[in-house]
Amino acid sequence: MEFFDIVDLYGNPTGEIVERTYAHTYAIRHRTAHIWIVRRAFGGVQILLQKRSADKDSFPGKYDTSSAGHIAAGHEPLESALRELSEELGIEAREDQLTFAGTFDIHFEEKFHGKMFRDNEIAFVYVYDSPVDIEKLTLQSEEVERVDWFDLRETYEACIRHDEKFCVAVDGLSLLISFLEKSAAI
Repeated sequence: MEFFDIVDLYGNPTGEIVERTYAHTYAIRHRTAHIWIVRRAFGGVQILLQKRSADKDSFPGKYDTSSAGHIAAGHEPLESALRELSEELGIEAREDQLTFAGTFDIHFEEKFHGKMFRDNEIAFVYVYDSPVDIEKLTLQSEEVERVDWFDLRETYEACIRHDEKFCVAVDGLSLLISFLEKSAAI
Protein backbone atom coordinates (compact mmCIF):
# COMPACT_ATOMS: atom_id res chain seq x y z
CA MET A 1 0.00 0.00 0.00
CA GLU A 2 1.13 3.53 -0.77
CA PHE A 3 0.58 6.38 1.67
CA PHE A 4 0.70 10.11 0.94
CA ASP A 5 0.91 13.19 3.12
CA ILE A 6 -2.34 15.16 3.11
CA VAL A 7 -1.29 18.71 2.24
CA ASP A 8 -2.62 22.25 2.50
CA LEU A 9 -3.19 24.57 -0.47
CA TYR A 10 0.55 25.30 -0.66
CA GLY A 11 1.69 21.68 -0.60
CA ASN A 12 2.73 21.66 3.05
CA PRO A 13 2.02 18.39 4.89
CA THR A 14 -0.73 18.70 7.52
CA GLY A 15 0.59 15.82 9.65
CA GLU A 16 -2.09 13.42 8.40
CA ILE A 17 -1.56 10.67 5.83
CA VAL A 18 -3.87 8.90 3.40
CA GLU A 19 -3.71 5.64 1.43
CA ARG A 20 -3.46 6.04 -2.37
CA THR A 21 -6.79 4.44 -3.32
CA TYR A 22 -8.64 6.44 -0.66
CA ALA A 23 -6.96 9.66 -1.85
CA HIS A 24 -8.12 9.04 -5.43
CA THR A 25 -11.58 7.85 -4.45
CA TYR A 26 -12.33 10.91 -2.28
CA ALA A 27 -10.10 13.57 -3.94
CA ILE A 28 -7.86 14.09 -0.91
CA ARG A 29 -5.18 16.71 -1.62
CA HIS A 30 -1.65 15.25 -1.91
CA ARG A 31 1.65 15.92 -3.75
CA THR A 32 3.32 14.68 -6.91
CA ALA A 33 6.71 15.33 -8.51
CA HIS A 34 6.83 16.07 -12.24
CA ILE A 35 10.04 16.13 -14.24
CA TRP A 36 10.27 17.63 -17.71
CA ILE A 37 13.19 16.41 -19.81
CA VAL A 38 13.94 19.08 -22.39
CA ARG A 39 16.39 19.60 -25.25
CA ARG A 40 17.02 22.08 -28.02
CA ALA A 41 16.60 20.45 -31.43
CA PHE A 42 15.38 21.32 -34.92
CA GLY A 43 15.29 25.04 -34.12
CA GLY A 44 13.08 24.73 -31.07
CA VAL A 45 12.56 23.02 -27.76
CA GLN A 46 11.55 19.40 -27.51
CA ILE A 47 10.16 17.54 -24.52
CA LEU A 48 10.44 13.86 -23.80
CA LEU A 49 7.04 12.30 -23.18
CA GLN A 50 6.33 8.85 -21.84
CA LYS A 51 3.52 6.70 -23.18
CA ARG A 52 1.77 5.35 -20.11
CA SER A 53 1.34 1.62 -19.70
CA ALA A 54 -2.05 0.20 -20.68
CA ASP A 55 -2.37 -1.04 -17.07
CA LYS A 56 -2.14 2.42 -15.42
CA ASP A 57 -5.08 3.36 -13.19
CA SER A 58 -5.45 6.69 -14.99
CA PHE A 59 -4.94 7.66 -18.64
CA PRO A 60 -3.63 4.28 -19.84
CA GLY A 61 -1.85 4.37 -23.20
CA LYS A 62 -1.64 8.19 -23.36
CA TYR A 63 1.46 10.37 -23.67
CA ASP A 64 2.27 12.22 -20.45
CA THR A 65 4.96 14.20 -18.59
CA SER A 66 8.54 12.93 -19.05
CA SER A 67 8.48 11.37 -15.59
CA ALA A 68 6.13 11.86 -12.67
CA GLY A 69 4.87 10.19 -9.56
CA HIS A 70 3.36 10.57 -6.16
CA ILE A 71 5.42 11.83 -3.25
CA ALA A 72 5.28 9.18 -0.53
CA ALA A 73 4.38 10.20 3.02
CA GLY A 74 7.42 11.63 4.79
CA HIS A 75 9.35 12.25 1.56
CA GLU A 76 10.29 15.53 -0.11
CA PRO A 77 9.58 16.65 -3.70
CA LEU A 78 13.20 16.71 -4.94
CA GLU A 79 14.06 13.25 -3.61
CA SER A 80 10.84 11.94 -5.15
CA ALA A 81 11.69 13.52 -8.52
CA LEU A 82 15.12 11.86 -8.50
CA ARG A 83 13.55 8.52 -7.57
CA GLU A 84 10.94 8.75 -10.35
CA LEU A 85 13.58 9.48 -12.98
CA SER A 86 15.55 6.46 -11.83
CA GLU A 87 12.60 4.07 -11.50
CA GLU A 88 10.66 5.01 -14.65
CA LEU A 89 13.47 5.84 -17.08
CA GLY A 90 16.71 4.57 -15.55
CA ILE A 91 18.18 8.10 -15.34
CA GLU A 92 20.47 8.45 -12.33
CA ALA A 93 20.32 12.23 -11.98
CA ARG A 94 21.98 14.33 -9.30
CA GLU A 95 20.15 17.02 -7.33
CA ASP A 96 22.06 19.76 -9.16
CA GLN A 97 20.77 18.45 -12.52
CA LEU A 98 17.15 19.24 -11.61
CA THR A 99 15.93 22.82 -11.56
CA PHE A 100 12.75 23.64 -9.65
CA ALA A 101 10.28 25.37 -11.98
CA GLY A 102 7.30 25.84 -9.62
CA THR A 103 4.03 24.16 -8.70
CA PHE A 104 0.58 23.82 -10.20
CA ASP A 105 -2.70 22.24 -9.11
CA ILE A 106 -4.31 19.22 -10.72
CA HIS A 107 -8.06 18.64 -10.28
CA PHE A 108 -10.15 16.22 -12.30
CA GLU A 109 -12.39 13.22 -12.07
CA GLU A 110 -12.84 10.62 -14.73
CA LYS A 111 -13.72 6.94 -15.05
CA PHE A 112 -10.93 4.48 -15.93
CA HIS A 113 -11.25 0.69 -16.08
CA GLY A 114 -14.86 1.10 -14.89
CA LYS A 115 -13.91 2.95 -11.66
CA MET A 116 -14.14 6.66 -10.81
CA PHE A 117 -10.72 8.30 -10.33
CA ARG A 118 -10.61 11.69 -8.57
CA ASP A 119 -7.43 13.70 -8.49
CA ASN A 120 -6.59 16.59 -6.18
CA GLU A 121 -2.85 17.17 -6.32
CA ILE A 122 -0.23 19.84 -6.14
CA ALA A 123 2.55 19.06 -8.60
CA PHE A 124 6.14 20.08 -7.82
CA VAL A 125 7.78 20.60 -11.21
CA TYR A 126 11.46 20.12 -12.11
CA VAL A 127 13.36 20.54 -15.38
CA TYR A 128 16.14 18.19 -16.49
CA ASP A 129 18.14 19.39 -19.50
CA SER A 130 21.14 17.06 -19.51
CA PRO A 131 21.55 14.99 -22.70
CA VAL A 132 19.31 11.90 -22.93
CA ASP A 133 19.61 9.12 -25.50
CA ILE A 134 16.18 7.48 -25.49
CA GLU A 135 17.63 4.30 -26.98
CA LYS A 136 19.67 3.80 -23.79
CA LEU A 137 16.90 4.36 -21.26
CA THR A 138 15.68 1.54 -19.05
CA LEU A 139 11.89 1.85 -19.02
CA GLN A 140 9.83 0.56 -16.10
CA SER A 141 7.44 -1.64 -18.09
CA GLU A 142 4.56 -1.52 -15.60
CA GLU A 143 4.61 2.31 -15.82
CA VAL A 144 6.00 3.25 -19.25
CA GLU A 145 5.33 1.66 -22.63
CA ARG A 146 7.71 3.90 -24.62
CA VAL A 147 9.18 7.42 -24.79
CA ASP A 148 9.38 9.88 -27.68
CA TRP A 149 10.54 13.44 -28.30
CA PHE A 150 7.84 16.02 -29.13
CA ASP A 151 7.99 19.68 -30.06
CA LEU A 152 7.01 21.70 -26.97
CA ARG A 153 4.82 24.28 -28.73
CA GLU A 154 3.06 21.70 -30.93
CA THR A 155 2.36 19.53 -27.89
CA TYR A 156 0.98 22.51 -25.98
CA GLU A 157 -1.37 23.34 -28.88
CA ALA A 158 -2.45 19.69 -29.19
CA CYS A 159 -3.22 19.52 -25.46
CA ILE A 160 -5.27 22.72 -25.61
CA ARG A 161 -7.29 21.06 -28.42
CA HIS A 162 -7.72 17.97 -26.17
CA ASP A 163 -5.88 15.69 -28.61
CA GLU A 164 -6.72 12.19 -27.34
CA LYS A 165 -3.11 11.05 -27.80
CA PHE A 166 -2.03 13.15 -24.81
CA CYS A 167 -2.99 13.43 -21.16
CA VAL A 168 -0.41 16.11 -20.34
CA ALA A 169 -1.77 18.80 -18.01
CA VAL A 170 -2.01 22.09 -19.92
CA ASP A 171 -1.15 23.94 -16.69
CA GLY A 172 2.03 21.87 -16.42
CA LEU A 173 3.03 22.76 -19.98
CA SER A 174 2.21 26.42 -19.33
CA LEU A 175 4.42 26.39 -16.25
CA LEU A 176 7.25 24.78 -18.24
CA ILE A 177 6.97 27.28 -21.10
CA SER A 178 6.95 30.22 -18.68
CA PHE A 179 9.96 28.82 -16.82
CA LEU A 180 11.93 28.26 -20.03
CA GLU A 181 11.07 31.76 -21.33
CA LYS A 182 12.28 33.35 -18.07
CA SER A 183 15.49 31.33 -18.15
CA ALA A 184 15.98 32.24 -21.86
CA ALA A 185 16.00 28.57 -22.85
CA ILE A 186 13.44 29.19 -25.61
